[in-house]
Amino acid sequence: MRKNFGQKTWMYPMPVLMVGTYDENGTANLMNAAWGGIYDDNLVMLSLSEGHKTTQNIRAQGAFTVSFADADHVAACDYVGLVSGNKVPNKVEKAGFTTEKSAFVHAPIICELPVALECKLVKFNEDGNVIGEIVNVSTDERVLGEDGLIDAAKLKAIVFDPVRHEYLVLGEKVGHAFKDGNQLK
Repeated sequence: MRKNFGQKTWMYPMPVLMVGTYDENGTANLMNAAWGGIYDDNLVMLSLSEGHKTTQNIRAQGAFTVSFADADHVAACDYVGLVSGNKVPNKVEKAGFTTEKSAFVHAPIICELPVALECKLVKFNEDGNVIGEIVNVSTDERVLGEDGLIDAAKLKAIVFDPVRHEYLVLGEKVGHAFKDGNQLK
């Protein structure tokens, strides 16, 4: 038996994306954005409303970073989603985050968040969504496995549960992509 809920924005998993930008004065801004993801092989898409300080900064600077919220920084990541950079210009500092400038784009890397996609603006599409080209992915070595790649268990990325409005941690391996299905061929 299935239960119908009607039209909802319930997508699993919904990543908690932390979008970093600089404003016109070089002040770092960070927002928590749940609606976004990979758009193509080397592109990301973010669904941001026009009124966000982040959207204005992306238009002005032509660049942004996307980091992944993690279990170690839940409160700080949630905070920067609760307050607007239009009203709290030092919200990055108030959240306890520190930044360094990306070597690839004019946007801040959040030092405490271990993975950053460094992106240059490609365009705002017809729906107003931000399309960015990933020009570099940088990672803190503390989340790398013995193979030199990101270890999801060490990253402890969180996802947003849109049904219960909770954050959940990722990391348990349950199979192998592009391999396990071969047993059904």
